[in-house]
Amino acid sequence: MFGLVLAAIASLVSLGGCGGRDGSEDRETAGSATAEMEQWEKPGGRWHRDGGGALTEEQLAEFERLESIGYLSGSSEPPDASGVTVYDNTRTWDGLNLYTSGHLAGAILMDMRGDVLHTWNYPFIDAWRAGPRGELPKSSKASGFWRRAYLFENGDILAVFDGHGLIKIDKDSNLIWARFGGFHHDLDVMEDGRIYVLLREARILPRINPEHPVLEEFIVVLDSEGNELGRVSQLKAIEKSQFASLLDGMADRGDIFHTNTIEVLDGRLAARLPAFRKGNVLISIRELDNIAVIDMERGEVVWGSEGPWLKQHQPTVLPNGRMLIFDNGGSRNASRVLEFDPLTKEITWVYKGSDTDTFHSLACGSNERLPNGNTLISETDRGRAIEVTPDGKIVWEYTNPASGGDNGEFIASIFEVLRISPDYVAGWMGAGGTDRGE
Repeated sequence: MFGLVLAAIASLVSLGGCGGRDGSEDRETAGSATAEMEQWEKPGGRWHRDGGGALTEEQLAEFERLESIGYLSGSSEPPDASGVTVYDNTRTWDGLNLYTSGHLAGAILMDMRGDVLHTWNYPFIDAWRAGPRGELPKSSKASGFWRRAYLFENGDILAVFDGHGLIKIDKDSNLIWARFGGFHHDLDVMEDGRIYVLLREARILPRINPEHPVLEEFIVVLDSEGNELGRVSQLKAIEKSQFASLLDGMADRGDIFHTNTIEVLDGRLAARLPAFRKGNVLISIRELDNIAVIDMERGEVVWGSEGPWLKQHQPTVLPNGRMLIFDNGGSRNASRVLEFDPLTKEITWVYKGSDTDTFHSLACGSNERLPNGNTLISETDRGRAIEVTPDGKIVWEYTNPASGGDNGEFIASIFEVLRISPDYVAGWMGAGGTDRGE
């Protein structure tokens, strides 16, 4: 049992965004319920182009600003070519590719050549209308896309509307359930159906700042129906631990953590690092440039580390006992993917692009080690995914064909591409994933 009191999902504060800016963009507002509904009908998405007691009016304004953190769905200009532009099938780890895109409140499953096999699509406003409703979030910036998705073997899918809610739909995009509130960025699903997900709430914490609100981050555990089983405050978990120094330099207002990754550990590193025992949770805290492991039973951080990374995403434990991490800003206005030993901190592999093929995503980004030793990397801001060999050669490249703007000047972000075995979906798609239903 968790050491913290079980809590029901209620009165959760809605927040959006994925990192890389200060969250000060203007939010759209509405003066009536009708105007709010019209606001949420507007297309959202993520695009990039290169380049306490009673609150005062000021405190209420800060709460609203935090609630409205959200970003456009892209910042890069589209390249001349899109879709699959590189494919060396003699060196790739072939399978199907599941990805979420800044242009779609959904997910896409495609083959190695870029042919779409299946699409899930469920807008936030439809989930809100089907649910208990209540007051709509103040911002629609993250309503037009799914930040992260998890695919079940039967074709059901879990999806995160960043800062707004969590939904589960079936293979035909019918809503199974929806939960609203500050769910954001990432989730992990256990064999027994439990869901671990990130959640944040805006509140005034007098020990941090008695005057101005902060976003407090939680790890929330849900059952398979989306009902809350328990939660752990990441801030409290650090404060009560021997790793309290991780908070040195923490801001005293606003988005103080911006946690962006969660992974429930399987215990493969426990022999070398007992803190990595099965059931503990690995997180990435962007604003502190730290990664940490939380013991959920104790509600306490049991391992934490800085490193040569800045504003990092997607730390993950590898089968070889090392870790992989997307280093957004640790290489002078460029990004890197690092493999390192979590015990010695030795870097054992680096991918950082080349002089002729630069690699950079200020925000987001993801990495996955494939069974053949290649690494699948999602370069979010450029709307690109690549598979690279251990010697750094690109053997598969996909650039998002979705573009927008008056002159097609924006490319939709690719948040994460995951390589999936055709056998995983064979039960509902057929052998080889040949059913192209949308």
